[in-house]
Amino acid sequence: MSDALRQPWYMTVRWLRGLWRQPWYVAITLVQPVIWLLLFGGLFKRVVEIPGFSEDSYVDFLAPGIVVMTALFSSGWNGAGMLKDLEGGVLDRFLVSPARRSPLIVGPVAQAAIVIAIQSLIIVGLAVLAGASIDGGIVGVAVLVACAMLLGAALAAVSNGLALLTRREETLVAAVNFIVLPLTFLSSAFMPANLLPGWIRDISRFNPVNWAVEASRSALSANVDWGLVLSRSGYLLALALACGWFATRAFRSYQRSI
Repeated sequence: MSDALRQPWYMTVRWLRGLWRQPWYVAITLVQPVIWLLLFGGLFKRVVEIPGFSEDSYVDFLAPGIVVMTALFSSGWNGAGMLKDLEGGVLDRFLVSPARRSPLIVGPVAQAAIVIAIQSLIIVGLAVLAGASIDGGIVGVAVLVACAMLLGAALAAVSNGLALLTRREETLVAAVNFIVLPLTFLSSAFMPANLLPGWIRDISRFNPVNWAVEASRSALSANVDWGLVLSRSGYLLALALACGWFATRAFRSYQRSI
């Protein structure tokens, strides 16, 4: 195995071992989305009676939004692990070694993506138990999980980049909240785009959360718009690569300060 593959693999395994030592993390981060899915699904189930609402079941409509929202919130705190490496001097030892910079980002981002995949499948299972129908079948679920992973990888990379630039947990938390909450509510995660206020609908066209929700919702439907699915997935992939580049470049700022 070449160094180009070996180093990212080793870093991914290192971060997964850390996750293995605290397996309850996955379960704990599912509490809030499960509450949103079950309570919102039941509380607002009559929303589908609003003229212009395209779905017959609000749980069907809500489930992809909850999966995407979970990916967003779960990956937003990924930079906390980088902060621990900074405080413990682990990162400094890596930086003076022959290790390349990109694997140092690939490791935590890959861990975040794997956690998101597990969480997404659990939420889909709970949604089915709550009465949601998955007309898109296994392929639709695979697209949903892939979109959630791409979005989560992008935000995890941003989180790690911010951790390297700010080096303070309080600042990281504030920055992540500033990013996550507006992105969630300026999308069609909870309401169809045609029922959103005009200014929110305009903003949502450039919102990566909305890209993931639209692609996932279409893939899970009986009539899949593959043009929309592929275009939105392509946007998410490009975003993940750009955010990975940003996080890797953040190492330069950190190295200049030490």
